[in-house]
Amino acid sequence: MPPTIRQEQPKDIQAVYQINKQAFEQEAEANLVDALRHSDTFIPELSLVAELDNQLVGHILFTKIKIVNGDSAIESLALAPMAVSADFQKQGIGGQLIREGLKRAEELGFGSVIVLGHEHYYPKFGFEPASKWEIKAPFEVPDEVFMALELIPNALEDVNGTVQYPKEFNEV
Repeated sequence: MPPTIRQEQPKDIQAVYQINKQAFEQEAEANLVDALRHSDTFIPELSLVAELDNQLVGHILFTKIKIVNGDSAIESLALAPMAVSADFQKQGIGGQLIREGLKRAEELGFGSVIVLGHEHYYPKFGFEPASKWEIKAPFEVPDEVFMALELIPNALEDVNGTVQYPKEFNEV
């Protein structure tokens, strides 16, 4: 039976922390989620959990970012982090979280999403190297792992520049 994907609720915060801590084998991503919840880049509708038999088994977060070029800045989303409990990995739950998150982001009117992630995983969902649009990471990273996706056709057509992540990404 597939998990239910739903918006995170206040009662889920501790379980979400544990899922991120376990999946990444460190607390940095769990602390990042906690910090982002208190930022103006947090979108409650885009903090999603996967629930299976009344147990949370996964979490995904999309937050507002900017793509900056000189004096212009275009709003986009960062997909980060996405985590699935170790016992439930390799069962498609991460993919369900991504697909549902992208759908909800599009319904909310966001045009694009940026991800720093596995070069063979995220292209399955339509992500392409961000360099296609001359979008750069604010740090050194291999081209193939820094990707973008247009939720709305041509949303990135005239966009280029450097991604500006919320300050919380630097503090963790």
